[in-house]
Amino acid sequence: MNKFHFLVCLFFSTTLIFSQTGKSKSTDTAKPFVLGVIEEIQSKELNEKRTLNIYLPEGYDSNEATEYPVIYLLDGSADEDFIHISGLVQFNSFEWVNQVPKSIVVGIATVDRRRDFTFPTTIEKDLKRFPTSGHSDKFIAFIEKELQPFIEKKYKTTDSKTIIGQSLGGLLETEILLKTPTLFNKYIIVSPSLWWNSGSLLNQDSVIFKQSFTQPTAIYIAVGKEGLTPTEIPRVMEVDANLLAERIKASKNKNLKVHFEYFPGENHATILHPAVSNSFRVLYPKAQE
Repeated sequence: MNKFHFLVCLFFSTTLIFSQTGKSKSTDTAKPFVLGVIEEIQSKELNEKRTLNIYLPEGYDSNEATEYPVIYLLDGSADEDFIHISGLVQFNSFEWVNQVPKSIVVGIATVDRRRDFTFPTTIEKDLKRFPTSGHSDKFIAFIEKELQPFIEKKYKTTDSKTIIGQSLGGLLETEILLKTPTLFNKYIIVSPSLWWNSGSLLNQDSVIFKQSFTQPTAIYIAVGKEGLTPTEIPRVMEVDANLLAERIKASKNKNLKVHFEYFPGENHATILHPAVSNSFRVLYPKAQE
């Protein structure tokens, strides 16, 4: 009986050793699954180093003449929206899908959203709750004077520049659209936090409302079933987003193309992915076959 137990133990011990050895050999052949490259840029405007996650399309070769559109993504950290948005861009640029041209995605990793994505507010409660807020002007200057020149110098890019952002990111996009609209020619604005500073951005005057603004600009605005805003005087995010779209439409500027979409089945947490997916169908309409 003891001999039997000894043989059984020997069998399992030997099996375990060989299994672990085999597993070790298998692990030795593993390779990293590379999604893109990581760049770091020292910003004078922000007085800090910023991380960029960059997806390069299949076939990208810095030695070739082919140039690519650039999609700038706010909240572009690896643990935020970079991976799933890059996946949407890749999928929609497959030959058999052919919805979006092969594009470079630049994910701007987050440091302090409230600092970077908001302009100064007069609401005392928000000043106390968010003491670092109100410096979007510096972040916009970073995009204009440092980020875009860096990308355009290092990578093979066309003049097509898209920006994607949600929530406070959507607020920043709206500010850029109204104050410095030529920074981008495509805007994907999702669930914008237009409640900031009592909705003052909705009353912002802009060159885009004038017929003298001649840059062709496409704007996609989306919102889910999101309800009341976190303000003392309640606002409804769906209403604010629609007001923004209607105000742009009212300008009757033929160079502006604006599309508003409501997703009743999505909320603030789930809206971004389906909204960006739908935006590609709107911003890149396929020719009727």
